Amino acid sequence: MSAHQPQPAAPGPLPVVAPHGDFDEDSLPPLEARIKEAVHTHGGLILDAGNITFGDSTFLCLLLSTDQDTDLRIAAPSPAVTRLISIEGADQVLRIHPTVEAARSA
Repeated sequence: MSAHQPQPAAPGPLPVVAPHGDFDEDSLPPLEARIKEAVHTHGGLILDAGNITFGDSTFLCLLLSTDQDTDLRIAAPSPAVTRLISIEGADQVLRIHPTVEAARSA
């Protein structure tokens, strides 16, 4: 079994995806499609997570698999996202930044 190889980064800044609301198994597909498009086009993205009010395990799996495959930077996570990430210990793996600007310059 081989490890995933990150997508090569396209020239220019990473795009910002700024979803809002709750994300669970039923509501996740549109966000997943936006993330996949950004990864395909730009080789990575900044997820502005400040307006996410809920995320379940499928949302967390999306974050982890995206991070494994590409340059994912999570910016300004809401309390709900921060709690989910820290409870599961994913804060030790994911790159989390206090602002979108900090994520851009990382």
